[in-house]
Amino acid sequence: MPLIFLCRFLCLIALVIGICPATAQTAASVRQPTGDVYVDLQGVLRWQQNKQEVALFGVNYTAPFAYAYRAGQKVGADAEKAIAQDVYHLSRLGLDAFRVHVWDVEITDTLGNLQQNEHLRLLDYLVDQLKQRGIKVVLTPIAYWNNGYPEKDTGTGFSSIYSKVQAYTNPRAIRAQENYLTQFLNHRNTYTKQLNREDPDIIAFEVCNEPRYRKPEAEVTAFANRMVAAMRATGYRKPIFYNVSENPDVAEAILAANVDGLTFQWYPAGLVSGHTMRGNLLPHVDQYPIPFRDDPRFKRRAKLVYEFESADIIQPVMYPFMARSFREAGFQWATQFAYDPLAIAYANTEYQTHYLNLAYTPGKAISMLIASKVFHRVGRGQTFGRYPQDSVFDAFRVSYRQGLSEMNTDEEFYYTTSTQTVARRASRLRHVAGVGSSPLVQYGGTGAYFLDRLAAGVWRLEVLPDAVAIRDPFETASLKKPVTQILWNDQPLRLTLAELGNRFSLRGLNEGNTAQSQATDGRVTVRPGVYIVAAAGKNTSAWTAQSQLGSLRLGEYAAPAPTVLGPQVRHTPVAQATAGQSLTIRATLTGLEAADSVFLIAQHYYGRTQALPMRRPAYATVEVTVPAELTYAGLLRYWIVLKKAGQQLTFPGGFSGSPRDWDYFSQEHWEVPLVAANTPLFLFQAGVDKEQVEARGLHRNNWVDYVTTEAAGALALRFVQGVTKPGTPALAAEAGPAASLRAYFGDKLLGRMTELSAFKEVVVRARASQPVGVQVRLATKDAAAFAAPVTLTTQMQEVRIPLSAFQPSALLLSPRPYPGFLPLQFQSAGKPAFKLADAEVLQLLVDAATSVGSEPVQVDIESVQLR
Repeated sequence: MPLIFLCRFLCLIALVIGICPATAQTAASVRQPTGDVYVDLQGVLRWQQNKQEVALFGVNYTAPFAYAYRAGQKVGADAEKAIAQDVYHLSRLGLDAFRVHVWDVEITDTLGNLQQNEHLRLLDYLVDQLKQRGIKVVLTPIAYWNNGYPEKDTGTGFSSIYSKVQAYTNPRAIRAQENYLTQFLNHRNTYTKQLNREDPDIIAFEVCNEPRYRKPEAEVTAFANRMVAAMRATGYRKPIFYNVSENPDVAEAILAANVDGLTFQWYPAGLVSGHTMRGNLLPHVDQYPIPFRDDPRFKRRAKLVYEFESADIIQPVMYPFMARSFREAGFQWATQFAYDPLAIAYANTEYQTHYLNLAYTPGKAISMLIASKVFHRVGRGQTFGRYPQDSVFDAFRVSYRQGLSEMNTDEEFYYTTSTQTVARRASRLRHVAGVGSSPLVQYGGTGAYFLDRLAAGVWRLEVLPDAVAIRDPFETASLKKPVTQILWNDQPLRLTLAELGNRFSLRGLNEGNTAQSQATDGRVTVRPGVYIVAAAGKNTSAWTAQSQLGSLRLGEYAAPAPTVLGPQVRHTPVAQATAGQSLTIRATLTGLEAADSVFLIAQHYYGRTQALPMRRPAYATVEVTVPAELTYAGLLRYWIVLKKAGQQLTFPGGFSGSPRDWDYFSQEHWEVPLVAANTPLFLFQAGVDKEQVEARGLHRNNWVDYVTTEAAGALALRFVQGVTKPGTPALAAEAGPAASLRAYFGDKLLGRMTELSAFKEVVVRARASQPVGVQVRLATKDAAAFAAPVTLTTQMQEVRIPLSAFQPSALLLSPRPYPGFLPLQFQSAGKPAFKLADAEVLQLLVDAATSVGSEPVQVDIESVQLR
């Protein structure tokens, strides 16, 4: 037998018993079938090769275009290397779908002629990289955007001169789009050498991104059919999708068009709140009901989600629920918008309201991995009931209270934060990924890690650097302002996989990683990188950096360099604390080494001062308990002092020296009011909380503002209901309240927990320009809502509501989910009793009112407090 055949024969046998290094395949990396797809008569997207249903889950990613391209240049990133790194991470997360609305404005002229430029070349390169990882592609050739956001526009294509409305009504704009679609589908990729219309990995096209249409429907249908005809004239035969959710009032026009599939998006809590949203938002993603789902024309079309995101939410619990809801609604493709390029993710500047990157948001990224598993495991149309009953479904568990998403099967175990869950069949595990610790992996760092079994007693370990959030990532963004700090540290690791034993070996595999060590009692120290981990006595020389693991090479590794910032502190004081009781103060502190020491300097304003050593309960976390002798009624001021190499650094501010030095001049400090047990507790103060609440008008011609009141000059939140012109038709989306305030107050209770039972009423200080009804709702950590109605008068006054008056109610899904046809209210199952200790969100719902006269209706909310 020739040597090459002998090697292949032996490797085939080895593969069967699980020890062939060069061809190791994993369940997590099985590639989708190659070849084309089609839509059957029941509207199901299927693979031509085997007639199986398509189920693909992934992201949008915009590095070749617009701001992402320009920002990459500003930070000096190599464009091709940056794309290759990001695609590696997408594959590492088990994603198999990619979609992007191509910035036509950057690759066309005003007549729709395709321009052979750097943007088009990089798109070609990106598609080639995705193909190599088995990631399927849907392209939307027409974006209808210029390229400036968040900067000035510089695009010169047809979208720079025609508006969205003109795009389907102006004959020259229509001809330009037909010309462009023809050339784009006939474009030959520089790297793959295939025409876009023939590439088997580009499985479909969506004609255009988020068009803007109005009645009559016939004009919209005619335009859609012209675009489809132009694409079909090239010889393209695969599915063509069209957006139906952006203009639901003209959905009839798209249902009547010659398209194979329909596209939808989902932003369940709106966009651009300007801060991190807190509280239990799982009800926002509990279901995705489609209003025309019973229309026969809808049923025979394939369904695709082109964009989705839990915007302004960092909690790693939303994506698995979204994936489950998509499958229940019948979707076969879903792509998040948008994955942040590694080169600029440190500042989250591409889209301030979105934030997802494996290195910089590890918990959220692992939740995306889990969501992909949900999308592939849950059947199309399968349902598991409504929240909270559905928080455990199939192999998955989602817990808002623990900030945890999990997948637990015989072969896979994934988790987004530390968990006590025991792996279902540890002896049969093949893949583990997580953040934090579990019974299988105890890890001291904050980055994500992956364990993949190569053979009995041989695993690949990949460890990402520590990522520490140092600012709110959803505030106004700037490349000058890092929001996440990356640190490369030696971190303790303990593995309790039985087949590895307690004395396993560790060998570095990625470029530049020469580490070698042996575990003691299952414990080793690791730095970011890739390793071969093997039971004692195992020979691992056959596994090299070039050995394959599905679509990955064993030695591949991509991670950002350490952030050059020095120590950073992130801390927010509690709003109030009970006087005479000890107070625990906790903060995030980076750059802390074993030889360093940290102290809290606590001062009762001009009174007694103490230096209190701070504990280190977890990496980058410090805490201390201030004794009751310092917490008598008054004001507690404090600073955190880091002593490093004989030097002192004081926070807030990061100033040299200590507040106890005679020449320490900085006035920055933190402070906490220390109050008596009968002191009111504010749940909302307009003058204090305006940057951390969600205040929205929910009807047309409604808006919000902040004004000062005449009597005391206090700041008040103003809801304005503009005058509606006679004869204006009502919109279905405008049923329900006219405006709402949502304020998270869970953190405000922390310093008063021991006396919550003493609070008896909610007091609203407010007024209206005419009598208006307002509903006050309190929502719990389990998303159960309790409401009490009040009527505001024209006088600024305190309206007192006994806590006993609050009755079970629906929860307003505010900010309003998008698209606007989605539910605005959520009713929790069961009848839980109201417990103030579980409450965390205040909602004020302003009733729709008819203006008396020609002036708009105004409602001013100054404060809401517990007494």
